[in-house]
Amino acid sequence: MFPAHTLESAPHAARPAMRSVADAFGGAVPDAVARLATSPELLNGFLSMSASFEQSTLDPLAREVVIMTVAVRNQCHLCVNLHAGKLRKLGADPDLVTALREERAPQDARLAAIRAFTLDVLATTGAVDDDRITAFLAHGYTERNALEVVLGIGAYTMSTFANRLVRAA
Repeated sequence: MFPAHTLESAPHAARPAMRSVADAFGGAVPDAVARLATSPELLNGFLSMSASFEQSTLDPLAREVVIMTVAVRNQCHLCVNLHAGKLRKLGADPDLVTALREERAPQDARLAAIRAFTLDVLATTGAVDDDRITAFLAHGYTERNALEVVLGIGAYTMSTFANRLVRAA
């Protein structure tokens, strides 16, 4: 099931995205991309959404906390490992990566707030209580940031579910 496509075997609509990802990964197409290429719509949709999330006003560490929170919650080990590596490249404190992997609040209060807000959005399917929104905003985040968290959850829920479905390695 769910073959790992090459540029030659992938549906035509997936090939430009695969080439772009391969260029970014030193010529190699990651297994997840090769398998998700079975659905160009999903692959292109995820890449578009994740690119939009990367352009959000959230800082890089906050974005990665959102992604790791979703990945750990959804048990996407591939995503957890990939984004733990990204956090290390960003110079994140190793304790941050450990806390996120262990489903604990980070020591940094601002990053703990975005993790808690992400979990609140997930738990309530967006119906977050006003006091929880206020607590999030009290850490210097904005209403725009709150909506950007939703964007990140959407993009990385798609990714984690699809990666698990295709058994990406």
